[in-house]
Amino acid sequence: MSLDLVIVGCGGHGREIAQLVGAVNAAAAWPPWRFLGFVDDHPSEQNRKRVEAGGMTYLGPLSALAGLRPQAHLVLGLGDPRVRRAVGRRVDALGLPAASLVHPAATVGGDMVAGEGLVVFAGARITTNVTAGRHLHVNQNATLAHDCVVGDFVSLHPLAAVSGDVQLGTGALVGAGAVVLPGLRVGAGATVGAGACVVRDVPPDSVVKGVPAR
Repeated sequence: MSLDLVIVGCGGHGREIAQLVGAVNAAAAWPPWRFLGFVDDHPSEQNRKRVEAGGMTYLGPLSALAGLRPQAHLVLGLGDPRVRRAVGRRVDALGLPAASLVHPAATVGGDMVAGEGLVVFAGARITTNVTAGRHLHVNQNATLAHDCVVGDFVSLHPLAAVSGDVQLGTGALVGAGAVVLPGLRVGAGATVGAGACVVRDVPPDSVVKGVPAR
């Protein structure tokens, strides 16, 4: 039997996750998810129109989650780790389980240990002995190498490359095309800018960019 699923956030990232859900269902012998639609407190008119044009449903603000059946799942379709963390705290109070979604064109090591809400997009590669917290999002063609330890609400943007034995703190973001060299630590809340090459530890709540990243 398919499980009900709602995406929190109907912006671009949320709608990409809706496509991911479709790919997961298409690859399964029996579709695991019955996608109900999106909840969003402040959807733009443009995003509402895009949802409708895609044949999908806007269900209402986050308060609409309270009316779902207890077995319904949700996924946080919010690209910014800070926003995802803040909204995650709100929806946690409802006690609904978070779905984990892995695109059939992604590769995830069989020994990965991850919390609920993992989202892995097409072309992403996660290798061996990776440990991750809740609501990790690994975007298209990003890589997460061996022995990494990843906190809650971390985002790897498209083509980000995180080398082996790296630690990514809670809410860290590694931008598109950025590289983190082996054995380094990116602190909680830190942002690695697009295209940067991280050659030394990144302090918490800092922003680094460039080659080498500063």
